[in-house]
Amino acid sequence: MSLAQLISAPHLQQRLGQENLLVLDCRFALEDPAYGRRSYLDGHIPGAHFLDLEQDLSAPVIKGVTGRHPLPDPSSLVERLRSCGLRADSQVVLYDDGPGAYAARAWWLLLWLGKRDGLYLLDGGLKAWREADQELTIAPPENTPGDFSAQPDSDLLLSAEQLALRLGNPDFTLLDARALPRFRGEVEPLDPVAGHIPGAQCAAFTDNLDADGRFLPAPVLRERFDKLRGDRPVENLVAYCGSGVTACHNLFAMSLAGYPLAPLYAGSWSEWITDPSHPIATGD
Repeated sequence: MSLAQLISAPHLQQRLGQENLLVLDCRFALEDPAYGRRSYLDGHIPGAHFLDLEQDLSAPVIKGVTGRHPLPDPSSLVERLRSCGLRADSQVVLYDDGPGAYAARAWWLLLWLGKRDGLYLLDGGLKAWREADQELTIAPPENTPGDFSAQPDSDLLLSAEQLALRLGNPDFTLLDARALPRFRGEVEPLDPVAGHIPGAQCAAFTDNLDADGRFLPAPVLRERFDKLRGDRPVENLVAYCGSGVTACHNLFAMSLAGYPLAPLYAGSWSEWITDPSHPIATGD
């Protein structure tokens, strides 16, 4: 079974109340960090717990050393997930407002910790839930702590040093999940340096979605990533983005398409540019 699974709003509604179901609200806005929690308190899917990108799904930023969303300390993240009720047999449904980038970050982190089954993204996110006329609540969820035991998998990660050694390898595929103008270096709204890592290809995560914000069918996603990869080995593929968030959306989409889970350069562009010796590129 694929590591990436989708669940529709009606199907999730039918499963609400199941004993092993854990729903996690991952809403966030880069321009308004308090947005996610505020929106959760205004209304969320019944039984959902809230996870904050910066407080729960990232470690504190170290200026000039880390990217904008460093990976969280595994023990701290596990403690937080247990407080939400995570167990080894939990069926976990993750959602955000709709595009799925923040939910995909939580999906990848759960995989990294060793949770390899029972992970779902709500297809279309809260937008799809609302369009299906499903209930929202302001009631806090029941809080029965879980006992999930983590085993972080370092094979899912690539460091800046390891990535630098691969640059220039003709068999290497490096996919950048940011939008094309940021990839080209034409604009940079978040980081002090514009451009991309040399040799990377632009694979904007939004192109994994249809006009309604739902994931494209698996064969269409397969065609998309096959075209980007060309005849290079699938084992030599690495994903990155601005800070290690939207790259997880590409990893989820590739998994839906039948690809093996590729490594993530978690520090991504915002970490890469902290070292002035790292090369950068602009344009296509």
